[in-house]
Amino acid sequence: MTFETLDIRRDGAVVFATITAAPINLIGPALVRDLVSFVIEAEADAGIQVVVFKSGDPDFFIAHVDVTRISEYRQETIPLAGEPSLGLLFRRLSLSRLITIAQIEGRVRAAGNEFVLACDMRFAALETAIFAQPETGYGLVPGAGGMQHLARLVGRARALEIMLSGEDYNAAIAERYGWINRAMPAAELDGFVRALAQRIAKFPASARNGVKTRVNSLTLASAEEFREDSDLFLERSRDPVSQARTQIALQQHGFQTREGELDLARQLDRLS
Repeated sequence: MTFETLDIRRDGAVVFATITAAPINLIGPALVRDLVSFVIEAEADAGIQVVVFKSGDPDFFIAHVDVTRISEYRQETIPLAGEPSLGLLFRRLSLSRLITIAQIEGRVRAAGNEFVLACDMRFAALETAIFAQPETGYGLVPGAGGMQHLARLVGRARALEIMLSGEDYNAAIAERYGWINRAMPAAELDGFVRALAQRIAKFPASARNGVKTRVNSLTLASAEEFREDSDLFLERSRDPVSQARTQIALQQHGFQTREGELDLARQLDRLS
């Protein structure tokens, strides 16, 4: 497997997919295209049971979508989602026979957070992992599953806090809220995730798939719910207020640059 924005390493039945979409791992056409191709190829290989997603950038796991290329990356979702929808692409990942684990170091915000929420499990480094769902600060709404997953994982009040505040949350708080499985020291994270992935991969596929299918039936929102959120995101993105705030962020506050994104929550304060 060779991709533009993913480095792939296989260890038996486990594949480690490292995201390398420089400069800050934005979700754009290339990353979406690679994710789609990777999932299709991995699912077709009966020897692959577990996928661990990591980042090659210590500061950013996935920043968010590239807001200047929304129509382009949406088109790249079609081969796996069946229609141009990032939310349905992520939901399709949740439905995959593959067991997916997000090993999170650095910032994961907006659609980046929605990507890790679509994974089956999330483990994060205490020192560096930062989570946020900041769309409301730009006049938008989470459109790729954030509302569906967070409400189910952390409950109504905390989901509203996360999405309406647009604040950054560290790994310790994310663990306490139920946003992630565990937060642990970075020095322990890689070994823990690797051992867990290998352990899961050794168990019978029929039992593993039966558990995942049943849990999805109990907890995963319908395609229509994801579609409604996606449509609402697109509707908000066409609103003049949202467009104005996004342009100000891009032109005056370093939005989608490394320096500006390191402290995105304070960037939202300046927009206000």
